[in-house]
Amino acid sequence: MQGTIMAQGVELMLYGMGTVVMFLALLVVATTAMSAVIGRFFAETQPQPLSRPAPPAGPVPADADAETVAVISAAIHRYRSRN
Repeated sequence: MQGTIMAQGVELMLYGMGTVVMFLALLVVATTAMSAVIGRFFAETQPQPLSRPAPPAGPVPADADAETVAVISAAIHRYRSRN
């Protein structure tokens, strides 16, 4: 009698685990299919990255001395190296 109860328990366990595995496999297939459909028909466009404006290429003003130009250049270089 004990063997029959154990066999029934193992059989019930295999049916239950098989059901869970089949459900999870079906869930993976359905999720993959929905993701493909959404990605194909409702794809969002990626925003274009902002580019930095080009620095002005004009001559240095006559009233700017060399020290001021050096300080401003160093500040710009430090800012760009951090960002």
